[in-house]
Amino acid sequence: MPRLVQPPTLQISQSLLFFFFISQLCSNSLADVGTAAQYSPPYLPTSCDGSNPAQFPSSNLFGAAGDGIWDNGASCGRQYLVRCISASRPGTCIPDQTIQIKIVDYALTSQSRPSVDATTIVLSSTAFATIANSSADSINIEFQQ
Repeated sequence: MPRLVQPPTLQISQSLLFFFFISQLCSNSLADVGTAAQYSPPYLPTSCDGSNPAQFPSSNLFGAAGDGIWDNGASCGRQYLVRCISASRPGTCIPDQTIQIKIVDYALTSQSRPSVDATTIVLSSTAFATIANSSADSINIEFQQ
């Protein structure tokens, strides 16, 4: 019985289609990587909605945007999923803990100083302590809008 052999162009097309499908699956799950610091009360935002208490989520899971995500103020009110992925001291990250935060300020104009300058996101002390040991100055994070 003769064996069916696919033409080379069909084999190449199938291979390309397979790799395209896999690349689309992977691209949908990528998040950005950056750094996070923390800041403590009093939280007196000046860059987004003034000192309007309604902007703060009741969970106290919020933050201030660093230059990397500020986007000329467009980040105000954005929600981000944030996860600690590493720190300079082992055991700092709380494993398998992801939080959702709301951006309420610009880090450079924040009244409360962050524990470390020039980070991607400055988290409220509650948000920071939910994903990492609160004694850390900064952590490496994975975040996604």
